[in-house]
Amino acid sequence: MKKGISQGCRWCLILFVALNLLACHGRGKTAVKPPEKPKEKDIVEQPEALNVRITHNMQKALEFILASQGVLNDSIKLGKDSIVNELYQKRNFEPIWSTQEKWLPLSDSLVEFIGHATEYGLFPGDYHYRILQNIRTQTTEDTLGQKDAALWSRGELLLTDAFFRMCYDLHVGRLPYDSVTLRKDSMSMRSCLDLFDTLQQNRDVAGLMHALEPKHGAYDSLKTGLKKFLQSIDTLKPYTYIPYPPNNSADYNNNLKKRLFEEGLLNSPFDYLDTTSMKLVISKYQREKGLTETGKLNTPTVNSLNNTSWEKFKRIAITLDRFKLLPDSMPTTYIWVNIPAFKMQIVDSNLVKMESNVIVGQPKTRTPLLTSNVSNFITYPQWTVPYSIIFTEMMPKILANPDYLRKQNLMVVDNNDSVLNPDSLKWKRFNKDNFPYLIKQRQGDDNSLGVLKFNFANKYSVYLHDTNARGLFSKENRALSHGCVRIKEFMKLADFLVRYDTLRFPPDTLRSWITRKEKHVVSGFPRVPIFIRYFSCETRNGSIKFYNDVYGEDRLLCQRYFDDKTL
Repeated sequence: MKKGISQGCRWCLILFVALNLLACHGRGKTAVKPPEKPKEKDIVEQPEALNVRITHNMQKALEFILASQGVLNDSIKLGKDSIVNELYQKRNFEPIWSTQEKWLPLSDSLVEFIGHATEYGLFPGDYHYRILQNIRTQTTEDTLGQKDAALWSRGELLLTDAFFRMCYDLHVGRLPYDSVTLRKDSMSMRSCLDLFDTLQQNRDVAGLMHALEPKHGAYDSLKTGLKKFLQSIDTLKPYTYIPYPPNNSADYNNNLKKRLFEEGLLNSPFDYLDTTSMKLVISKYQREKGLTETGKLNTPTVNSLNNTSWEKFKRIAITLDRFKLLPDSMPTTYIWVNIPAFKMQIVDSNLVKMESNVIVGQPKTRTPLLTSNVSNFITYPQWTVPYSIIFTEMMPKILANPDYLRKQNLMVVDNNDSVLNPDSLKWKRFNKDNFPYLIKQRQGDDNSLGVLKFNFANKYSVYLHDTNARGLFSKENRALSHGCVRIKEFMKLADFLVRYDTLRFPPDTLRSWITRKEKHVVSGFPRVPIFIRYFSCETRNGSIKFYNDVYGEDRLLCQRYFDDKTL
């Protein structure tokens, strides 16, 4: 018999030891037990013990909520769970909004404010409005509900979460900060807790909330217009949005039937409709709305279907939130360009000193949102064509017609600014990665920049300028440019910029230069901030005016943040 252990036995022994080590390791490690789900009901017969049990229930509920990412049950999710927990921890989880089977007056004020949330462009459903109403009804009118510590604790937590969420939404808004956001502060946990301390001292919900809102006259005007808008409609309820152009997917057709049902044109959104039946229904809708009767979905019909009070409210809500991305105080003097309105304004000491129609970028060549300062302007400017325009628009025309450049008053120059003969160039060899020249347009009345150009530093190479196609200002849709902003009242803007420098620029100096077709660079005046923004509605003459969502920005934001909202 051979001494020692065979190879097979040796491997069995190693495996046995390893398994035992793993087992020991497992026994020694304590598994983390998830918090127990809070009770749905906790009836307390002794009134003096109710607050103690409410405290216990809140502590257990918050442990569960924090472990489940804010979710308490299928219908309740806290949006500010960490801040809510921090507040109650500091107060030993004692009730804040209630005492001895009674809701405190401060809770009444908060619930009433939530009920009017739509007047601030907010959605009451974001602040647990219906659930809070039900809880308050049960705890005040139902005998068992009055004794239910679990119900009182849920009401407490929801009120506190609603308070913090509303503070955040009124001050910061619901839109994410972007590249042109100028707000510097944020709602930290510390600042939120300080707000609650302020509420406890002042006992004024509405006053505190109003102090958090943007300090802009246009914001206040829009909010006033919103209140008037809400009073003018019978009801504010969600409607199904129909995208355009249509497609033949099942989801699209189901949404269309749902929208037609909401309009009262179908008995049920689940009715089967063949092509003929659908055509009859759409024809009826078009007839009732005074639209051209085609029986087919087209732009006017879809716009009409989507032009509901619900969609308008969401656009107002988005615009109110855009004000929250601006600084708390605007400069004393600034230029404001609103893309959807096709308008430019000069604002000085909160007064609109001048307004002009403008032309902005087409949807495919959008005018960018930006903040800068107008530093100078040039009479009879020369236009250097951006490479993007050269290769997307000009190159095909140059290849098709060599005389195109001369007809457009365009010249090709090299790095030394020497003008080249375009006929001597091998145009077919050029592409966006290989074009060592510039194309410029000579100054003059037929220059695309017109006779005046306003410069401000920006990474997009856009500017304000006159145009040689001034007839386009009469069009209703003025999203027509390559991205720059063409301004109709360019002389009024120039006059405003040099208004304090009468020694260098006596009256009519600028006009004389233009009459004589002289090129001058005008600088040395105080730089004026310019804001190019996208605000698709505003209050005019006491009522809200809606502008076309030319770049689809509102619809995109609605889809991301507002389409699942409830009242």
